[in-house]
Amino acid sequence: MQRKPLDAEMELFRDNARKFFQTEIRPHSERWREAGIVDREAFLKAGEAGYLCMWADEKYGGLGLKDFRYEQILIEENVLHGDPGFFMTVHSRLIAPYLGTFGTEEQKQKYFPGIISGQTILAVAMTEPDAGSDISATKTRAEDQGDHWLLNGSKTYISNGILADLVIVAAKTHPENPHAMTLFLVERGMEGFERGRNLKKMGLKSQDTAELFFRDVKLPKANVLGQVNKGFYHLMHALAEERLLSATGNVVAARAAVDVTREFVRNRKVFGKPLSKMQNTRFKLAALDTEIEVAQTFIDRCIEVHNEGKLSPEDAARAKLFASEVYGRAVDEGVQLHGGAGYMDEYPICRMYQDERINRIFAGTSEIMKEIVARSILD
Repeated sequence: MQRKPLDAEMELFRDNARKFFQTEIRPHSERWREAGIVDREAFLKAGEAGYLCMWADEKYGGLGLKDFRYEQILIEENVLHGDPGFFMTVHSRLIAPYLGTFGTEEQKQKYFPGIISGQTILAVAMTEPDAGSDISATKTRAEDQGDHWLLNGSKTYISNGILADLVIVAAKTHPENPHAMTLFLVERGMEGFERGRNLKKMGLKSQDTAELFFRDVKLPKANVLGQVNKGFYHLMHALAEERLLSATGNVVAARAAVDVTREFVRNRKVFGKPLSKMQNTRFKLAALDTEIEVAQTFIDRCIEVHNEGKLSPEDAARAKLFASEVYGRAVDEGVQLHGGAGYMDEYPICRMYQDERINRIFAGTSEIMKEIVARSILD
């Protein structure tokens, strides 16, 4: 099904974004994968191009573009022409909005110019060794010391963890209430804030994912983000958009996986004829193509609704669940149809297979997405 056409301004935006990823990101991808981290300059170049926090007000350096379709274009072009480990969307559309929604004017004036320019890279620290989807199990704590807060604990699997200059940290702030936590702004160089390993992962090799440690970190009262003891609810506020971001990337990545598989089976001959002429191959790809088309149509509609401020948690969960599961099937079938070549790192489908697996886990596991949908229809 043909997608709704974009207006001329958005088409020009897509063309420019494609050129940006093709020239500034993709050429460095192999080196970043080997290093386990992208260059800081990538964020600076994205900031210079105006691609970071496009939604932010012009007075802070943003473009004031609230339409989610602009971010959708960046996600799609990065998947197709950039590097999936370059987490600029996590920086500017997942994390920065916490500051935009809950930050004070003083905090916005202090941090947004650097965030928008790419000089200040963001991370959000929620996950702990024993607290993933169940954030109420968080053990990191902050104690009110009168004129400051004292932060102690550790976090793991933190995206942008090595590069980050500003980290939003979730910590318990009421010993008797598991949902009473507060968000804190922790800055690079604060005494007691240390980084552990740049963790080695199955996929997304160029994305720096780290352990973070907080040992008696002294935080000024001005570094509280939002309301004290309301951090849990602040985090929940952004979940629908986070899942929409994930779904947007998953569906275009699924399409990319089918595309590389289609080209392979057209050229690969088995028993004297192209693999693409075999019924099994044709049926497999036909089924995947159908699922991707359905997913894309639903996600595009979710984006329309989100732009109206009406996207429900249930529809966001449906989009994230379906798109991530389709993506998983696309890379799995892609590897199978490549045969032994699919297991070789030199073929794109092999790397796609590795990069895909996390998508059914982060932004909420498939099981959590099913539970959200189940509550809406059964409870």
